[in-house]
Amino acid sequence: MIPDLSQALSWLNAHPYVFKGISRGIERETLRIKPDGYLATTDHPKNFGSPLTHNWITTDFAEALLEFITPVDQDINHLLQFLRDIHRYVSSQLENEMMWPISMPCRICPNSSIKLAQYGSSHLGQMKTQYRQGLKNRYGALIQMISGIHYNFSLPLSFWRLWKNINTTNNEKEIISIGYLSLIRNYYRLGWIIPYLFGSSPAIPPSLIQDKHLKLPFEYNHPDMLSLPYATSLRISEIGYTNRNNKQLAITFNNLKDYIFNIKTATQTPSEEFSAIGIKDQQGNWLQLNTNILQIEDELYIPIRPKCLTNLNEVSSDALKYRGIEYVEVRSLDINPFSPIGITDEQIRFLDLFLIWCSLADSPELNNTELDYARKNWNLVSTEGRKMGQKVHMGHNNKPYFLSQVGNRLLQDLILIAKILDNSSKKPLYQKTCQNLQKSFDNPGLTYSSRLLHILKKQGLEKTGLDLAKKYHYQFLKEKLEVIDIHKFDEEAKQSRVSQRKLENYGI
Repeated sequence: MIPDLSQALSWLNAHPYVFKGISRGIERETLRIKPDGYLATTDHPKNFGSPLTHNWITTDFAEALLEFITPVDQDINHLLQFLRDIHRYVSSQLENEMMWPISMPCRICPNSSIKLAQYGSSHLGQMKTQYRQGLKNRYGALIQMISGIHYNFSLPLSFWRLWKNINTTNNEKEIISIGYLSLIRNYYRLGWIIPYLFGSSPAIPPSLIQDKHLKLPFEYNHPDMLSLPYATSLRISEIGYTNRNNKQLAITFNNLKDYIFNIKTATQTPSEEFSAIGIKDQQGNWLQLNTNILQIEDELYIPIRPKCLTNLNEVSSDALKYRGIEYVEVRSLDINPFSPIGITDEQIRFLDLFLIWCSLADSPELNNTELDYARKNWNLVSTEGRKMGQKVHMGHNNKPYFLSQVGNRLLQDLILIAKILDNSSKKPLYQKTCQNLQKSFDNPGLTYSSRLLHILKKQGLEKTGLDLAKKYHYQFLKEKLEVIDIHKFDEEAKQSRVSQRKLENYGI
């Protein structure tokens, strides 16, 4: 069912210190809304600084879609305090606006009110807006307003050196990249456990259904939403963020060379569907950057990505080619509506445990057939994962297993890893996380999606989101900054404007 981890756990018991220094980072998206719950139509607030060059506060697809970015951090509490300080600061600076607390978008009327994110007159800034114009024309603007959390995770160098028996530094980056790809393959196999536990988008606005022939048993529980009775995360299902050309992409994770080649091929190969859109309209306005399967590498929508820090104007695949994989970006987390900042320490600890498990467990190469099985599991869990007796298919022979059976078996390993991590801190926080979440495999009603859907059926999507937005907004206004001084926010905003002007003046 899942790999035997007994030898790896014995090794870990003998080297309990190797996970000291795990690095993490969070990127959180959220819509700015008016007091009535409608999407804000104002520009990105100027007092925040330049969204092109600000290190912490930027925009994603639209002017009204904020994105908060934390620096890399090895302390979970400090990481969340930093993220909360960004929320506190933004709340204090917004004029008659709030932040939407749910992944699925607020009321947007009409769709033409969605203004693409603007980044100034530099070549880089213009390209970023043109890329978003392409996303709008390819997938529709409304789908791009769905928000999520990205969790960046890297294991300490000391772990890789001991686990992979790296004796010299000559091929260190290659060996570490192989290790991260192994982690990614295991995440594809079992990562659906994340939307099962933490998925928080079981309902959608009716306007999101663009394919009228989509054969899903939607329930019309409330005038402002459609839901699926056992859904966990419609955000990552075929309804939400998907590349229509998955088979054309041919992205595999068996070796870094092939991954890079396939990514570059996708950004250089014309798509028949997207060619029909064109590149510019009759007035010379950009419709998309190009007609390729992917305009740029960022357009690849997958649950987890291999990453490396990039230099200015450097694409991700080149950074990976020259410096190897430095961390992974987990992209399958919905906004947690039960947390003011969209994520909790319990979620982070579970992700830590699961990603460590993925790095320790045997991870055979994934052929295209097994990768297709994995994608089907993800879509199944996202649309009907809470159905009693639900099964997932695993292994090269696609054998069915009860989802609860797989989840409970995996938790047995995670508990053992948790004990080792807790021994170093003298606090049973990781073990407590496992104990709390294990109940959800036996009782799907305890999952985030089930709890949220119960509320949504009573109040609807708009009222639920607006009530939580108001609650969190006034909560932030009452709180004091903990780790970021107000002057640091001012200085970062000022410096970001200077950096944008430099890019514009130098023609970058």
